[in-house]
Amino acid sequence: MSELFTQLEQQLETCLQGSDVVANKDQREKLVNYVLMMHKWNKAYNLTSVRSPEQMLIKHIVDSIVVSPLLTESQYIDVGTGPGLPGIPLAIMCPDKHFILLDSLGKRVRFMKQVAYELKLNNILPVQSRVEDFIPAVKIDGVISRAFASLKDMLHWCQHLVDSQGVFLALKGQFPADELAEMGEKFSLIESIKLKVPDLVGERHIIKIRKN
Repeated sequence: MSELFTQLEQQLETCLQGSDVVANKDQREKLVNYVLMMHKWNKAYNLTSVRSPEQMLIKHIVDSIVVSPLLTESQYIDVGTGPGLPGIPLAIMCPDKHFILLDSLGKRVRFMKQVAYELKLNNILPVQSRVEDFIPAVKIDGVISRAFASLKDMLHWCQHLVDSQGVFLALKGQFPADELAEMGEKFSLIESIKLKVPDLVGERHIIKIRKN
């Protein structure tokens, strides 16, 4: 184990103590190894603007896994996932759930496939596609997006992915009152939950929306 691995694992443990999330040793190791892979590949592939592994752990990992207790269904799609956020951390935390990870850039999909191989994640499916062109082969229970688009655009581009039983889960910073006002009559707000993200500066909300 490298010194950086040990340092990140301790940082993660400290963060989790201030949250509602419980991760076992195997999950913590996979989350840290994912950060190390992202850090390594980032130098050549420019996967994320966050450069330091310590900041990746807070801004990408902890910020993603705080959503895991709220996932009640079994099949999700993460649109505009980038290097696999929040889908890969959520897949590590929720091994009984399946995640399609959708991104239009081949280099990100190649990275995610390597993560799936190295971390032995058999509950993710990285797919290279524009969201409006993607037709899922399975019934999707929930569409997840993080820093992908405005609510109006997300709902417009992703509405074909779920039926009226499915939900849209948008990870946002401050409560997006203006965006909610623009989403139109075809959709309804189910609830907004303020998330507690240890060591992260600023607010975090998850917005749950359903088709009418």
